[in-house]
Amino acid sequence: MEAVRAERRLVAILAVDVVGYSRLMEADEARTLAAIKAWRCDIFDPLMQDYHGRIVKLMGDGAIVEFGSVVDAVACAVASQNRVAARQADIPREHRLLLRMGINLGDVVVEGDDLLGDGVNVAARLEQMCEPGGLFVSGTAFDHLQGKFELPLEFIGEHHVKNIQRPVRVYRVQFDGDFKSRRFTFETLRGWRIAAALAVIVATGLAATWLVQRRESVEPASVARSALPLPQTPSIAVLPFENLSSDSAQSYFADGMTDDLITELSKLSGIFVIARNSTFAYKGKPTKAQQVGAELGVHYILEGSVRREGNQVRVNAQLIDAIDGHHLWAERYDGEMSGVFGLQDKVIGQIVSTLSVKLTSAEKNVAAVPETMNPKAYDTLLRGWEHLRRDSEAETVAASAFFQKAIVLDPHYSRAYASLAAANWRASILSWDYSRREAASRNLARNLAKAMERPTPLAYAVSAQVLAQQGRYDEAFAAIDRAMTLAPNDPDNHVGMARILNATGRATEAEQEARLAMRFDPHPTRATLRMLAVSLFSQGKYDEAAATYERVLEKSSELLGDYATLTSSYGHLGRTGDIQRLVDQYNKLATSSLGDPLTVQESAYDWYGSAFSYHRPYIAQLQEGLRKAGLPEGAGTDLAFDDYAKFMTLTKGELSVERTIKVDVAEVKALLARGVTFIDVRAPLTYDIGHLPKAVNLSLLTALSKESLAKVVGKADEVAFYCQGRNCTHAAYASAKAIAWGYTRVYYFAGGFLEWDDEGYPLVIEVGK
Repeated sequence: MEAVRAERRLVAILAVDVVGYSRLMEADEARTLAAIKAWRCDIFDPLMQDYHGRIVKLMGDGAIVEFGSVVDAVACAVASQNRVAARQADIPREHRLLLRMGINLGDVVVEGDDLLGDGVNVAARLEQMCEPGGLFVSGTAFDHLQGKFELPLEFIGEHHVKNIQRPVRVYRVQFDGDFKSRRFTFETLRGWRIAAALAVIVATGLAATWLVQRRESVEPASVARSALPLPQTPSIAVLPFENLSSDSAQSYFADGMTDDLITELSKLSGIFVIARNSTFAYKGKPTKAQQVGAELGVHYILEGSVRREGNQVRVNAQLIDAIDGHHLWAERYDGEMSGVFGLQDKVIGQIVSTLSVKLTSAEKNVAAVPETMNPKAYDTLLRGWEHLRRDSEAETVAASAFFQKAIVLDPHYSRAYASLAAANWRASILSWDYSRREAASRNLARNLAKAMERPTPLAYAVSAQVLAQQGRYDEAFAAIDRAMTLAPNDPDNHVGMARILNATGRATEAEQEARLAMRFDPHPTRATLRMLAVSLFSQGKYDEAAATYERVLEKSSELLGDYATLTSSYGHLGRTGDIQRLVDQYNKLATSSLGDPLTVQESAYDWYGSAFSYHRPYIAQLQEGLRKAGLPEGAGTDLAFDDYAKFMTLTKGELSVERTIKVDVAEVKALLARGVTFIDVRAPLTYDIGHLPKAVNLSLLTALSKESLAKVVGKADEVAFYCQGRNCTHAAYASAKAIAWGYTRVYYFAGGFLEWDDEGYPLVIEVGK
């Protein structure tokens, strides 16, 4: 018996899909159905008649349409998109729709009214790849459009699509002669969805039962259920790339590649990028793009993998529309370690192209100069950041060692210097060992100067904090503004701005910056929460400040200022039952770093670093809350702060005290030789492990008072004060207090114990006596 031969023919296939159809039906089914009926007569039916199209099938929220001519198919699709856009100009955004379309010319199998085969499948895959509001055509369709179609078509590469063995050439139709000029921000997308779907669905004359069907293979995210409002610009979250290397220890490299993609995208003003801290919360967890998009409030998700074997690197990346679950593209990038930045640029370039990200002139003209030509230096830098992001004393020390090694490998590596300066800055302000703080401060200036020779956004950000700490606020604002211009999506820059605003008494603006940082980083870091809490405290919002500080401490903070400020908040709120626990935690941390227990007056001197130039009303609020919490005042409180601070000046981070003589190590040696009394104003635990010969210990916070000093030295006698080093301001305060108490022959040894020890001069050790 002779086999029945299948009927075949060559046709142009248009595949159409409604973006976000399920969300629209969920939001207002009646409105959606009414709009479809209205659009059928006005747009789609006339177009189908004009261009001789035939509906082949409808499936859920899409349609397959057959044309005898590829020119007719493309002309019909373009007319449909243009009329939908024009018709919706006056329609409220929440009532609009958006379509994506794909066209292929191919051989199909005819079964009754249905069409089957690769010719149909390719069109469907192109539609899934297409941007919302756009049109993609295959290479076979393109070949038949030459000389017959007015709008330009942009070749966007060969793509492997599902269930099709051979790669497919893909072209983007450039509407109005330049498709890229047709910007689809999220607000536009969200508004277009009702009207555009109608252009496809209307032509069918289907019953409402078809409209409520859903495509089971896609689980769309609901914009209405999104945890955060979607930005008006294209928005993206880059999930941690999976490490597919044979060596599991290479996970730092995959993480580093992810970090760098986030960092580079964050430099573009035309796209909203979620911070690394929040996307890495999903590392190693089974996730769906739609879920992540809803939780982070973004439209697109980038995910992928990295395989590194020796000098070879392979990056697989795919961009997903988190609203409807479609894969916009998936690509593989191969190269050597020496060309790793080129691989990153290709991924970023494709994202920018796909999402039609608007670039400023400055962003277009940035020279593509690799940050280093040494792959080992880059690899070492990534290892350092793996440690620095863990945000502890030990990890910061470990990170610094890697950054130093990267600099040895490439002495001109600006990013390595900036990274090391960031580690130095962190170590210099945290309440850790004073010796490390002093060493970090010394290294900070040198490394930051090198970083500023070829400044990165990070270099500007660190510079801003250093300038603010020195009381140079105008320069600090200029530096952080520059950092934010170069990396507008980086939440750390907004946190840095909040820190400077708080320091200058602009708490309301600081709160806004901190909350903006939290939008970029919905799973905020301790630093972000801390700056939000400070701004709330400064405004007298003690309930909110306390709740925010509690979140900080949940993340195992090592900063004494966190415990002190939460204690003060509880004092203002009268929550006396919670105070002793916090004071115990503070004192335990202080003891571990050889410091003094918490007192009211300590906040006048140290608050996340030197408090000398900090907004004084805030310090007064902090002290008042500590008093209400029942904390001891501390020593030497017969003087108000202004009574002795008036003798002090801050110049480029260095404190000077009027009516005192600042002395160096050689002069200190001579003073000791002639019997001048030296007062060590450090905590007793620090004094015990090493001090200058014959020095008397009177801690600034707990022991130095008018009475205790009088027992040691007369007002007409010579007296010298010292602390741990230049990063410790207590000797300056002590010298100023002595002047206020009437002492006339006061020496101020700013270099302190560390400079004495560095010279190898003798020490006295009390431990064990």
